[in-house]
Amino acid sequence: MTEYFVAQSPDQIATRDDLVGQSGHDFMRSILEGRLSAPPISGLLNYRLHSVEEGRVIFRGTPEFSHTNPVGSVHGGWYGTLLDSCMACAVMTMLPAGQVYTTLEYRINITRALPLGMEIEAEGVIQHIGRSTGVARGELRGVEDGKLYATGSTTCLIMAGT
Repeated sequence: MTEYFVAQSPDQIATRDDLVGQSGHDFMRSILEGRLSAPPISGLLNYRLHSVEEGRVIFRGTPEFSHTNPVGSVHGGWYGTLLDSCMACAVMTMLPAGQVYTTLEYRINITRALPLGMEIEAEGVIQHIGRSTGVARGELRGVEDGKLYATGSTTCLIMAGT
């Protein structure tokens, strides 16, 4: 197993053949195990894939000062990106080879402010997988305090990867 890494240039990004040539679960495991690169956004927003199971994905991350809004609190887009990532990737784990997804819509509800420097866990869990859509829910919780910081839901469009 090689070390988990984040793409630093376009030539390190997974190709379409990497994506459609294996099941969604295997694709996500390939990222977790370092055989494929994590997306560049994960480096910018300081989060990484932590766990992959069929129908369940966990990311871990820590908000930093560079992720704050003009008033100094963690920007809602940081919450949204982590929730979109974990929920959509939970859908991905259920897809057979040759299928891909895209987020059709997602919703988040922020329940409390995240302190800077606190490690969080973003867990996405599948609720429905069909022929053309996948639905998942997500939660953002503090790793040490276990408190709920945000919830989310998503609907993803499933399509042929050709």
